[in-house]
Amino acid sequence: MTQTLAITLWQPGPVIDDFAKRYLHGDLREVREEMVGRLDGLSEYDVRRPLTSTGTNLLGLVKHLTLSESRCFGEVFGRPFPEALPRWDDLGARGLDMWAAEDETRVEIIGRYRRVWEHSDATIEALAVDAPGHVP
Repeated sequence: MTQTLAITLWQPGPVIDDFAKRYLHGDLREVREEMVGRLDGLSEYDVRRPLTSTGTNLLGLVKHLTLSESRCFGEVFGRPFPEALPRWDDLGARGLDMWAAEDETRVEIIGRYRRVWEHSDATIEALAVDAPGHVP
């Protein structure tokens, strides 16, 4: 008598599931609020004061996060942020997002960052956790 042995191969599950997506999105929201909250109570001098040899200041970090998030959750998923921002390949704009220019206000910079949050949140909520993206 011959017996047949069936072998079930292990099949990997999703690397990340909807629970993890919600958890990570919650963390992102907390970190955003924490970053903006760090500016509360600081003088205009303190948010604009260069903190590194390259001139990076606190408002510049917010500008950098704005640009990075708009690209990562916008362009990468074919959902570009509707306001004008420097393109990935704009060599003339490289590094300019690390400090606030004299004509840029705190309200302007933080407002744009919050609008990017809304755009990013909409992308995160609209797409499946395993949605493919493309970095230009």
